[in-house]
Amino acid sequence: MKYLSEKISAMRIFSFLLLMIGLFSCNRSTEKKVKIFTNVEIEDIYKDSTLSIRAIELLNDKSLAFAANNGVFGLYKPKTKSWRTSIQLYDTLNPQFRAVTHTSTDFFMLGIGNPALLYKTGDNGQMELVYKEEHEKVFYDAMTFWNKNEGIAIGDPTEDCLSIIITRDGGETWSKFSCDKLPKIKNGEAAFAASNTNIAVVGDKTWIATGGKVSRILFSSDKGNSWQVFDTPMINGKETTGIYSIDFYDENNGFAVGGDYTVPEQTKSNKIITSDGGKTWSVVADGKQPGYSSCVQYVPESDANSLIAVGPNGIDYTNDKGNSWKHLSNESFHAIRFLNDSVAYASGQGKISLLKFR
Repeated sequence: MKYLSEKISAMRIFSFLLLMIGLFSCNRSTEKKVKIFTNVEIEDIYKDSTLSIRAIELLNDKSLAFAANNGVFGLYKPKTKSWRTSIQLYDTLNPQFRAVTHTSTDFFMLGIGNPALLYKTGDNGQMELVYKEEHEKVFYDAMTFWNKNEGIAIGDPTEDCLSIIITRDGGETWSKFSCDKLPKIKNGEAAFAASNTNIAVVGDKTWIATGGKVSRILFSSDKGNSWQVFDTPMINGKETTGIYSIDFYDENNGFAVGGDYTVPEQTKSNKIITSDGGKTWSVVADGKQPGYSSCVQYVPESDANSLIAVGPNGIDYTNDKGNSWKHLSNESFHAIRFLNDSVAYASGQGKISLLKFR
């Protein structure tokens, strides 16, 4: 009996060791090594010196869509490396587009000024007007969708709250929230239309970044039905200061950049990070480069460690959650969108470029 008991114990230990070795091997085989970038290759794929391109969007088929000033919008097919561009006219107006988004079936673009004009892909393939707002203060900044039916666009206040319009029917109709359902703004608080990225969504959750004399985060956990407001340590106090761009890697990890676009070399309190879903924020790399940035995006598959920021001073990269940055290029851009973990598109003054990070 003693021999049998010892044999059973030995077999149990052996089985346990085999199980641990298997788990360890499995974990090692599925572990993904985060890429480290040291440089970037830039290839211009579209040029038009008359355009300021601040809104780009990757569609489901990996095509790249953009909308810009002068009513111009276009679509790039990477397989054929071909462009199709058009001009959208409304009466005698050329809309100034700075916000775009898409669903699985439609592309949307929204003009900033008065009247605010929101277009979607029509049944005949042309863009058709689905929302119009006339007001001397109207100025829309960014838009996105939570799912194929529900989307949101945000803009500067026309009353005592931010302008927020919602669709629940795939973008066919849009309605504006009453200010009694939204947080009140503070004096001098608004938003920026720098890169269509002062709004971020993950699942049902939504974060909107404000700027100006006050820079805060409006947060909704239920696709815009209810809202909370969180303070940030981002630089503020002037009409040109605050958060210009925000991105979330998941429900908890987020990053925001900005500063003062009139003083692009200023590096104090212009990069902030959160790990609790936007409730609290901390300044990182304070007093260090980069300065003012108009757009920030997490590098895909980087476990919330790596980000790229672009702006008038060029392209900057971090792989330690923003604590230190490497300057990759002096070439200026307004916006950036990742195709995968090492390739992105970026847009700027008179150009759209393909970026390959090495």
